[in-house]
Amino acid sequence: MCVLGTFAPNHCVKRREKYGIVLGIDPSLRGSGFAVVDYRTDRDVRVQETLSLKLKPALSQIECLAAIGHQVEDLIDRHYIRHVAIEETIYVQNFQTAQILGAARGAAIATAAMRGPAGFEYAPLRIKQSVAGAGRASKEQVARTLQGITGYDFKGQYDESDAAAVALCHAFTWPG
Repeated sequence: MCVLGTFAPNHCVKRREKYGIVLGIDPSLRGSGFAVVDYRTDRDVRVQETLSLKLKPALSQIECLAAIGHQVEDLIDRHYIRHVAIEETIYVQNFQTAQILGAARGAAIATAAMRGPAGFEYAPLRIKQSVAGAGRASKEQVARTLQGITGYDFKGQYDESDAAAVALCHAFTWPG
């Protein structure tokens, strides 16, 4: 029996492969967060790498999207990524902001899908609830909870802790 990833439909993931390395992505055009998390057992979760991709306003939107794609590609090349988990677009009132967030997500999703790991998307409330126990948890609460789970100090880098939360949401909730 197979479970299909939401943005890698031709990549079949066997259910028995619950544990492994997950790339979590918190996408944004100029401030994306990435976290590589090794989910070994429910009690052994290790953060292998985190980073924030901060892009200058002088870069065009297209250059930013390319940088996001290159970052995803680099992380997949350097780690044995089994799954990619990405945060869904949050509700925004401004149409242009929604388009920009969608483009950033698209750059990450397209790159991951072409590279092969199965992909999964999670709503922000579900991420916070699965990691911190409350869907309305603050970024600080999420980072503190993650530090308690993994022992990794995010040092106030909330894009990175949010990306790790996406990865752990997948690890905790995926039925594998």
